[in-house]
Amino acid sequence: MENLRFLLMGDTALTVEFGDEISEAVSRAVRAYKIALERADLPGVVELVPTYRSLTVHYDPAVLSYHALRERLEALTDGLGDVELPPGRVLEIPVLYGGEAGPDLAFVAEHAGLSEEEVVRIHSSAEYLIYMLGFTPGFAYLGGMSERIAAPRLTQPRVRIPAGSVGIAGTQTGVYPIDSPGGWRLIGRTPMKMYDPHREPPILPEAGDYMKFYPVTQAEYDAILRDAEAGTCAVKTHAREEV
Repeated sequence: MENLRFLLMGDTALTVEFGDEISEAVSRAVRAYKIALERADLPGVVELVPTYRSLTVHYDPAVLSYHALRERLEALTDGLGDVELPPGRVLEIPVLYGGEAGPDLAFVAEHAGLSEEEVVRIHSSAEYLIYMLGFTPGFAYLGGMSERIAAPRLTQPRVRIPAGSVGIAGTQTGVYPIDSPGGWRLIGRTPMKMYDPHREPPILPEAGDYMKFYPVTQAEYDAILRDAEAGTCAVKTHAREEV
């Protein structure tokens, strides 16, 4: 595969970069490489961390040398085209838009020259690819939001954003999985738990999944939240139709 770069990250990690472009094709290559390396089951490999356009391999140098790892990684590149990715999974995420749950919905609508209803329709009509996880546990970096509803970050970030808040920053959208500071424009909130340390697995989204938001009423939100807090609410999923 062309444009691969192998970058030494200290004495216990090596990053494989897949060029400078963020795209679905690059994301597929990163995930295929991760699957190929998992199947190789190399002694000494501790953890694999995929990002937009790279895969970082954490390893134990007492078990696996840098040179041996580098040699094996280079050998894996030839067979990436034969790696079959698992079918796309779409996570259906309920969202209560506007009001106290989405205090910035009116701003986003005004900034876009649209009604609040149009912003909700556009935001909830797309299937967003999860490129990677980061920032906080379970925070999914999504791609595919319409530029029509893009909005600037807050000039003064909020000190505390409630878990489940759905925000927009530039041309990105995402869900805050835990209470945390943040500067995204909040347009709604989901009762689903993106991260739950008492659940297995604790993190709901995975790189390569897709998210599809759908609007719910306050009553529906409250009912789902009760079930989620009781641990009896599983996220709905469906297989993605490839286009």
